[in-house]
Amino acid sequence: MNNFFRIFSLALLLLLQISISAQTDTYGVDKIEALLYHINKNYVDSVNNEDMVEDAIRGILNELDPHSSYIPADELVAMNEPLKGNFDGVGIQFNIFKDTLMVVQTIAGGPSEKVGLMAGDRIVIVDDENIAGIGLENSDVLRLLKGPKGTKVNVTIKRKGSKDLLPFEITRDKIPIYSVDAGYMASPTTGYIKVNRFAANTVEEFTEALDSLKKQGMKNLILDLQGNGGGYLRTAKGLADQFLKDGQLIVFTKGRSFPKKESFATSRGDYESGKLIVLINESSASASEIVSGAIQDHDRGLIIGRRSFGKGLVQKPVPLPDGSAVRLTTQRYYTPSGRCIQKSYADGADAYRKEKYERLEKGELNSMDSIHLGDSLKFYTDNRRVVYGGGGVMPDIFVPIDTTMGSDYYYAVVRKGIMNSYALEYVNKHRKDLTKQYPNIHSFKDGFTMDDKVMSKFIKYSKDEGVEENEEEYKKGELLTKTRLKALIARNLYKRGAFYEIINPIFPTYQKALQVIDSNEFNILGGKPIKKEAVKAVE
Repeated sequence: MNNFFRIFSLALLLLLQISISAQTDTYGVDKIEALLYHINKNYVDSVNNEDMVEDAIRGILNELDPHSSYIPADELVAMNEPLKGNFDGVGIQFNIFKDTLMVVQTIAGGPSEKVGLMAGDRIVIVDDENIAGIGLENSDVLRLLKGPKGTKVNVTIKRKGSKDLLPFEITRDKIPIYSVDAGYMASPTTGYIKVNRFAANTVEEFTEALDSLKKQGMKNLILDLQGNGGGYLRTAKGLADQFLKDGQLIVFTKGRSFPKKESFATSRGDYESGKLIVLINESSASASEIVSGAIQDHDRGLIIGRRSFGKGLVQKPVPLPDGSAVRLTTQRYYTPSGRCIQKSYADGADAYRKEKYERLEKGELNSMDSIHLGDSLKFYTDNRRVVYGGGGVMPDIFVPIDTTMGSDYYYAVVRKGIMNSYALEYVNKHRKDLTKQYPNIHSFKDGFTMDDKVMSKFIKYSKDEGVEENEEEYKKGELLTKTRLKALIARNLYKRGAFYEIINPIFPTYQKALQVIDSNEFNILGGKPIKKEAVKAVE
């Protein structure tokens, strides 16, 4: 038996043992072995053994559910890095700008900052290899700069104001990947925290941001989980524990081979009282739904936005012999009231993934009335409010999607990356004057304006990059274009959360959250079920 047959058989045997019922295990494996033997011995053409193995594994998993997936060995480490919370590298945020690698920011305390690299530096040589003007791609940058902790890499940079190229030797180290994008005071008494994923270090980052906001006078909190696709189940439990009281049920899981397992809050929560709002949308999934579902079921806070994605399946990593792995769905999770948030995947994986984008066509993103849920999906919160299962977390207060702010011109400059590159170039040219005039994000937010001079240069820059000026379309999306560009400039000048501090105030969901904080709408948590008419009243 050759290597192909051995690996193929081992991988398929493992998957078949998991996915086929006990009475057909031997029969199924015997059929696969017989087929592979004849392909390997008698097929008319040569076959690519590796491709056949991977295609077969993917084919089996595709028949199970949309979230059971195969991860090749060479992709496994990279896919896990965002959730592990760190990787080995040099510690820069970069952008490929006009075929040159530009440092957007150095990560605080990282190896690049320690040796003196600065925002705006252009890296032109890495270990004697010229990388300027060669069609550099992100994969090339990662190949050259990432590497094991303790190894060295030599870079040569071009710095504005310096005639000569500057050489640096950087010793790679562990670089943090942040899962909390922003934490700032949205009003004198209301804090805002944006969580982008549920990673190993998320709860630690959250508590650090929370402590900082408390010191600034925070009494209320907006937790933004919009666009958060999930992550570790244990992290979701840890974050929910920050808000719930000791002994309250956070989530329970169960599966065919796994008994029911309940997870409860402890006494370690740092924000168990005070007004709480959670923002969700159609891209909030999995761990985001665990947190928002638990908060809603216990009437701990209000959920504002639109129906979440609807992923209520738990995956377990299964290693394969060649170093690859399968993320196999083993359980479903349920919110404290008993809701299974998982939406149907009966029509197949493609239809399942497209469902989120079809909500706009069906009118769901514009009106909550377009969602029709039967009594069989009805559940009750601690205070007997009606909530629904069957496909995502339904918000307590619905905010329709705003399609009026964008325009064809806006989407064109965003898709082409023009806004990012212009903001980077603008900051690179004016960094010294900007930091002198606006020493912090607060002075920048209040004092810097996207005046006609700045915007006319941006429009000309965009035209040079292939997006023709269209006055009508520009005017239609002017507020969003100006605000996003200002936010990108702020991000390049200050901390990573500056982007959200600038752009959030123009969005209706954020505006609604601040309005609700200062109103009596929290009274709907007080014990009477919300009728449909009452929901309309608070929309």
